[in-house]
Amino acid sequence: MTTKARDLGLGTGKKARLTRMLYRHGAGNGTALFLPYDQGLEHGPRDFFANPAAGSPSYIMKLAVEGGFNGVAVQIGLATKFYWEYAGEVPLVLKLNGKTEIPRDGAALSPVNATVEEAVRLGADAVGYTLYVGTPAQERDLEQYREVRQAAERLGMPLIVWAYPRGAAIEEHGGKDSFYAVDYAARVASELGADVVKVNFPHPEKRTGVRPPYEQEYSQQEAIGAVVRSANRSLVLISGGEKSGDDAMLEKARMSMEAGATGLIFGRNIWQRPHDESLRFAARLREVLDKYPR
Repeated sequence: MTTKARDLGLGTGKKARLTRMLYRHGAGNGTALFLPYDQGLEHGPRDFFANPAAGSPSYIMKLAVEGGFNGVAVQIGLATKFYWEYAGEVPLVLKLNGKTEIPRDGAALSPVNATVEEAVRLGADAVGYTLYVGTPAQERDLEQYREVRQAAERLGMPLIVWAYPRGAAIEEHGGKDSFYAVDYAARVASELGADVVKVNFPHPEKRTGVRPPYEQEYSQQEAIGAVVRSANRSLVLISGGEKSGDDAMLEKARMSMEAGATGLIFGRNIWQRPHDESLRFAARLREVLDKYPR
């Protein structure tokens, strides 16, 4: 069954902000297309080499407006210095935590660097939190997540959880984008109170070391359908993931929406292209969303 923002039983603050994002921006039909731009922190400037113009946050903000996105997700520094010019034209999702890729280790923890109060001050319509499921630092991660969740509830701010399986134990059980790992992460985020869950598209063919019954053969449609169900009454956003052919990404978008997802969150797959090509691909994604009103 498709979960709708209006049926979540949320408080008025969260309901007002989610309704504004999903029904007054983008397609305006309850579906969503978000533009994340936290890769400069997560990966460094190397992600902008493919399209140097994308290194400018102003370029990204304008692209989000031009492309009819439901929101742009950025870290606190960029939100403070660049969002003001486009405030009210495109919703802001303030990412509250993040980490560099240095050092790379299995004990991933994404430290909190901003607050829900700052999100309110900046005019955000949601906050984002990256939760690493399965790492040795999971206990500390859940502690800082609890504080964010409580603040979001107190201030009526929708909470979007980037539910990411990580760590050596995950790699021993199919890998971070296996059906097992993605499905587990979606369930964890839902049980911990996420209003919206962001996950990668699952790969059911990755079965080495996974738990039963994930070692069985599943189609991609069966896998993404199970992930959406595991999120229960949390809305689901599917990530663009690693860049592949346009037709393959559009087909994954279609399967995601067919499974009951609320929408898509595509970053590098969009802004690493030249400007006009970015807008054309965003338009093709919106055509998929238009067929699945919520």
